[in-house]
Amino acid sequence: MSDFFDALETRDPAVRETALLAALPLQVAHAKLASPAFAEILKDVNPAEVTSRAALAKLPVTRKHELLELQLSSRSRGGSVFGGFCTSGFGASLPRVFASPGPIYEPEGTARDYWRMARAIFAAGFRRGDLIHNSFSYHFVPAGSMMETGAQALGCTVFPGGTGQTEQQVQAMADLKPAGYIGTPSFLKIIVEKAAEMGVALPSLTKAMFGGEAFPPSLRDWFAAHGIAGYQCYATADLGSIAYETSAREGLVLDEGVLLEIVRPGTGDPVAEGEVGEVVVTTLNPTYPLIRFGTGDLSAVLPGSCPTGRTNVRIKGWMGRADQTTKIRGMFVHPGQVDTIAKRFPEITKARLVVSGEMANDQMTLKVETACSGPDSLAVKVAEAIRDVTKLRGQVEVVLPGSLPNDGKVIEDARSYQ
Repeated sequence: MSDFFDALETRDPAVRETALLAALPLQVAHAKLASPAFAEILKDVNPAEVTSRAALAKLPVTRKHELLELQLSSRSRGGSVFGGFCTSGFGASLPRVFASPGPIYEPEGTARDYWRMARAIFAAGFRRGDLIHNSFSYHFVPAGSMMETGAQALGCTVFPGGTGQTEQQVQAMADLKPAGYIGTPSFLKIIVEKAAEMGVALPSLTKAMFGGEAFPPSLRDWFAAHGIAGYQCYATADLGSIAYETSAREGLVLDEGVLLEIVRPGTGDPVAEGEVGEVVVTTLNPTYPLIRFGTGDLSAVLPGSCPTGRTNVRIKGWMGRADQTTKIRGMFVHPGQVDTIAKRFPEITKARLVVSGEMANDQMTLKVETACSGPDSLAVKVAEAIRDVTKLRGQVEVVLPGSLPNDGKVIEDARSYQ
């Protein structure tokens, strides 16, 4: 039995990168032609010139809140519920529509394994012929369908358990004897505990793939103690699968159908490998061609390749949220404003705004990394820039390069709320 879903997983990284960059200008051209939203967003872009990572990094980032705003605006005018991002209309080419909180509406196209989940399910240990108990939600949100279509593409049978009705979930598992579970880790823990309470054994349940929640090592160990090997995947309702865990348990391997960038929060600027930043993804999905979509999630690229032999890039997994907008003295300050201040001074290599004090007595200090001489004069100029950009007064602390934490935070709220 193969250890890999297909040969794409073990390609030479240079071959993979060449293939992705060859597909990139075609996808940008398709998005610009077939998606009214991207026709406007990319109006000044020549797709034929987007043939490198550097060229991709010059394109605007579209973040989730902007997608929602465009959808709401379009719907208020009687236009597309998708805000002009989807390239298909209702009918045979669009069998399902889902809704995430907002509401943001997501299309599901007709492509086999549309959400690209089969690869992640395979990496979690599932194989053709397995019965999978799928407890992701089957109403409104796409999670249930994402996993079901991926499992079916892998050749598995799916029991659509959905959520709730814990005793019935236990009974179904006892009767059907599934090879494993897909859903949130917290719900499977509830099911396992309920089964113990009912005195029902679930010996067939030996593997699981989790999503939608954090999966800390303590919970992984809890499942292992109950005979269940659990793995996590990273996917969103907009993009489908982004990355997945393998048996090596060293980060998450990127899906073969995405171009991933890690950018400084509040900007579109890629960070150095290993630095924490916002996950930005470009997909090759023709139905929903999201170009530089900002997920709002923080992560970082890991060095080297996966010990399992998969050669794609690995990321650390979910490390928090990138939207660190904070209200200071009644004014909102955004990560992008911190970046604007820092970019006025070429000698600044990194900046972090720290908000301290107690409520109604906010104090803010911009810590800036620089190796230049004359820090006192720099601090004065940076303080003036803070006032100019944010309309607020702030202190400046000049520190040596490498002094600030590598956690993706551009704004740190250290205030006391007690």
